Amino acid sequence: MPRYLIERELPGAGKLSPEELHGVSQKSCGVLREMGSDVQWVQSYVTDDKITCIYLAPDEESVREHARRGGFPANKVLEVRAIIDPTTAEAAR
Repeated sequence: MPRYLIERELPGAGKLSPEELHGVSQKSCGVLREMGSDVQWVQSYVTDDKITCIYLAPDEESVREHARRGGFPANKVLEVRAIIDPTTAEAAR
């Protein structure tokens, strides 16, 4: 299934309390349950003014539908074309 990186611009995101992050997570999971099993939230990274998420989904529209239903911004939805890490440098050519 395709992997997507979602950029959610949210001023002050890095100042959200653990309780607020818990609430955002619960809302996201609730919307995913309503949508069925086609979309999977993998992980999110909270920075000062943005939350960047990794999702597995059949298509971009499914990711955007999750955002609409949850009331979350989805300023950019980018399909991941490849994943590299330090071990990539060691791979045979």
